[in-house]
Amino acid sequence: MHLSNKIFCMSLVGMMLGACSTPAIRTDSTAATAPTGTTDSKTEPPSSAAPAEALPIAPTRSYTLNAASTALVAQAHAQLASRNFINAASTIERALRIEPNNPLLWLEYAQVRLNEQSFFQAESLARKALMLGNGDPRTQSAAWRLIATSLRAQNKSNEAQQADAKADALQTQ
Repeated sequence: MHLSNKIFCMSLVGMMLGACSTPAIRTDSTAATAPTGTTDSKTEPPSSAAPAEALPIAPTRSYTLNAASTALVAQAHAQLASRNFINAASTIERALRIEPNNPLLWLEYAQVRLNEQSFFQAESLARKALMLGNGDPRTQSAAWRLIATSLRAQNKSNEAQQADAKADALQTQ
């Protein structure tokens, strides 16, 4: 490879890495904050034990895919539709190199393994998505559904029912 081609490839990789984004995080909070820099001599000092209603709600997360991962997932879906499991897995693995901590990609990878009937591996990948999706009930519910499906395929009906119940409980949140 010529030096100019190497420089071009290195700059392209640098641009791609710079364009990567972190998962979108949505924070819901009911606690109001006072403007900073204001003083009021009539205000009471904050009590050490705040009432339960005043405590902020724990932040929730909502995961999304960046543009590159979205394109790769679409490509993998087309490959799955044509039953090309090897290429679909490879395509999702490329997306995982871009966003390795995105649980949505781990769910996609689990779905590929489920389609190729690698049920134990699908379960394992869905459990990884479950762990990474902490704080996002929708993502965790989807992970439990995939776990239930792979457990059923492994003839583990009781465990699959428990996984479905966990998915149902998360959907009501």
